Amino acid sequence: MSERIIKIDRKDGKLAMAHIYVGFIALALGGLAGLLQVLVRSGSFTLPAGIGYYQVLTVHGVLLGLVLTTFFILGFQHAAISRTSGTYSRTSRLFGWLGFWVMLLGTVMAAVMILLNEATVLYTFYAPLKAHWIFYLGLTFVVVGSWLGGAGMIMKYVEWRKQHPGESSPLLTFMAIINTVLWIVATLGVAGTVLFQLLPWSLGLVERVDVLISRTLFWYFGHPLVYFWLLPAYMAWYVIIPKIIGAKIFSDSLARLSFILFLLFSIPVGFHHQLVEPGIDAFWKFLQVVLTFMVVIPSLMTAFSLFATFEMYGRSKGGTGLFGWFKKLPWGDARFTVPFIGMVAFIPAGAGGLINASNQMNQVVHNTIWVTGHFHLTLATSVVLTFFGISYWLVPHLTGRVLTKAMNKMAIVQAIVWTVGMGIMSGAMHAVGLLGAPRRSSFSTYGDAQQALDWIPYQVAQAIGGTILFIGIILVLYIFINLAFFAPKGEEEFPVGEQAEGSEKTPMVLENWKIWLTVLAALILVAYTVPFMDMFQNGPPPSKGFKVW
Repeated sequence: MSERIIKIDRKDGKLAMAHIYVGFIALALGGLAGLLQVLVRSGSFTLPAGIGYYQVLTVHGVLLGLVLTTFFILGFQHAAISRTSGTYSRTSRLFGWLGFWVMLLGTVMAAVMILLNEATVLYTFYAPLKAHWIFYLGLTFVVVGSWLGGAGMIMKYVEWRKQHPGESSPLLTFMAIINTVLWIVATLGVAGTVLFQLLPWSLGLVERVDVLISRTLFWYFGHPLVYFWLLPAYMAWYVIIPKIIGAKIFSDSLARLSFILFLLFSIPVGFHHQLVEPGIDAFWKFLQVVLTFMVVIPSLMTAFSLFATFEMYGRSKGGTGLFGWFKKLPWGDARFTVPFIGMVAFIPAGAGGLINASNQMNQVVHNTIWVTGHFHLTLATSVVLTFFGISYWLVPHLTGRVLTKAMNKMAIVQAIVWTVGMGIMSGAMHAVGLLGAPRRSSFSTYGDAQQALDWIPYQVAQAIGGTILFIGIILVLYIFINLAFFAPKGEEEFPVGEQAEGSEKTPMVLENWKIWLTVLAALILVAYTVPFMDMFQNGPPPSKGFKVW
């Protein structure tokens, strides 16, 4: 007898799908902008109608780095909490919808200003580049909207804890709440710089802006942003993939501990993005580099846990020898194979991250397109492929349809196309970055300098890889539209793994928020208090705004 499929409440499903629709629209538009970018950088294409390269670069970064990720993650987490902790209360759902509409309004405001060429400040919007005030207000709305959605999730979690005193919360819910707390704490930095520095400055209320403080507040947010993208992928790897392959979760306690460590060590580390920034004392940079390397621990814990799950499953199916279990994994199932490719991509992506965060090696790659190549391995491969893998069962589950054999096959083809395109593009970026090619720059031969001419073949390779990636985007959009509107009606499972029998009871200290939030606050205060006081007292003079486009 097949087990009964647990369905998410239809109203909660609508809330989740609303977020996911916006995410995929952002993927389509941001992907097109990315294609135009790599074509321009190859030197063989000129943008029509006076559209600027940096305008397209801003669209690409904002839509894929901020809009796609934030909307998809919130949609997935709403669904995950509703599935594992029960249907949302009316208040939780109201906060979810309020958050959605405020975020959407903010996104439209920012997008209109970028399209009008009033906010060509890239996705990092560094001062003293000065955008229109509506752009900054739009960003504020996106952040505040995400807080409202997060509040809805936290309310549901608190309600569950009250109804189940002394019990560990469902693992997927716990992970979603950790990621929500990480996001709320991290976005305080970007909210601070936008509300108190950039908005008054762009409105003309103040003439100058403190660039060092603004950039520091951005990276206080900017690095944990990477983990906000990554942790939902880890949620799928830890909890959902074991169920898909028919295995058990290796260790509930280890999974929770790794998420707590990510929360603690992802926020007080922003200085490793500012290693060449004058105005920050070398000791504080060193301290934050040390804290950055602490993140390696939960990453290795995750790798160990996942491959232990896979090996135990493969051996239970008769796999023998050192790697016999590997052949027994369900390679024909896109729900497993697509995220698995993302997991494997995280190995070189993580290694590149260690190079970026190392003081001496960072001097070699800083502000080169190597960094962009690393970024495309982490976010655009590990994270995005896992998000695609999630959507192949989540979208039909929420729309009352099924993943057909044809769509499953196309999903695997899409992942292969994506991997090939990314391998070519990111590989070329890494290689030419080591030859000194800058990031964020349009095509230029720099007066036919020999060094710049040597970069061009790599830039052509980036254009070839980017074109293949765009084909991958078209394929995934086709699959998404099919699963949302045209696939046969039916019941698709929302897979949630179970703990292995006989495993240890999860210690409740892992859900003692007083301890972990106190440790988090202490780490942030140690890492940032003295440097901020130093910036206020001894920082460089503030700058007037610049509009260079």
